[in-house]
Amino acid sequence: MRIFLCTGEASGELLAADLLGAMRKRGAILEAEGIGDARLENAGVRLWHRTRGWASLGPIDAVRKIPRLLGIMWATALRLARRPPDLVVLVDFGAFNVRLAKSLRHFGSRVPILYYFPPAAWLDNAARARDVAGATEALTAFAHQRDFYRSLGLPIGYVGHPLVSTVAARTPRERAPDDGGLVALLPGSRRGEIDRHTPRLLDALAVMRLTRPKVAATLVAVDDDAQHAFEHWLGLRSPQPVTVVRDARAALAAADAAAIASGTAVLEAALIGTPAAALYVLSEAQAKIARRVYRGTYITLPNLVTNAPIVPELLQENATPDALAAALLALLADPQPQLEAYARVRAALGAPDALDRCAAFALDVAGR
Repeated sequence: MRIFLCTGEASGELLAADLLGAMRKRGAILEAEGIGDARLENAGVRLWHRTRGWASLGPIDAVRKIPRLLGIMWATALRLARRPPDLVVLVDFGAFNVRLAKSLRHFGSRVPILYYFPPAAWLDNAARARDVAGATEALTAFAHQRDFYRSLGLPIGYVGHPLVSTVAARTPRERAPDDGGLVALLPGSRRGEIDRHTPRLLDALAVMRLTRPKVAATLVAVDDDAQHAFEHWLGLRSPQPVTVVRDARAALAAADAAAIASGTAVLEAALIGTPAAALYVLSEAQAKIARRVYRGTYITLPNLVTNAPIVPELLQENATPDALAAALLALLADPQPQLEAYARVRAALGAPDALDRCAAFALDVAGR
């Protein structure tokens, strides 16, 4: 079976790789090609294009990337239309993938298209939902998005979130010693996230060490570019007990607490059982746009799926080193209330076999 997967950033790659593995576990013999980066390549996917640097931090950042990505999208659509695979799997990254799906249909292609994690899950956009449903078979991981599509009379699949199948809760552990502890710092994968979040997180660590002089940190880099950026920021400061690592889940599992750029990694921390605070900082221009288009109470996935403030959210001007340090110190001192609330997050994400159900859905779309 020939399958083509298209992702746009690190979190989508991880989801695509897990889906590919689950399909193979069901007995599918797959020849996989796609658009992604190292994680997909390591999963046995032959890459047409590498996506490093594709993801944008807001619409202003996206504008300069449009011409190049539009050209790649058209070339990809033509190539797929001329020699269609048995299944196309699109993962999130709506600005690119929705256009790719519509272009394939415009060219008359009838290739089965699965949209895994349709875009705008928390920005109820009827026009976008109709575009997705009109060109693809959609499969969401969120009950909220399922309900929105169905309120419009649009078909969408829902079997739960695959991370409940792949991220196990760690064994309960003792509180960190009063003078120390290990903190995982996850600034994000996009260059803008790294540049805005890393200095704040390192400064927060310095503040924490005034109270807990033996506290140390792991700093999670998604690739070589991120590691080089971290080395730059670390070089501008007095030596700190910081180790740069590559495995986010391992870092979260080992940490007593974590500060994480809002995204899938916060959800992973909740499922692992790592006390966490979330942050996110945009440029002022981008923040003004974000405030106009999003009116929700929360932005962090554990809070969104439970509609409760389980993970502290430190956004924009509130994401100061002092505030981040205070949030992390509070979690180190008394993690139990948040840990108990994490059970609600896992329950809200569906059944433990969700990933296998996602694989079954994908194979059904392919007619296999």
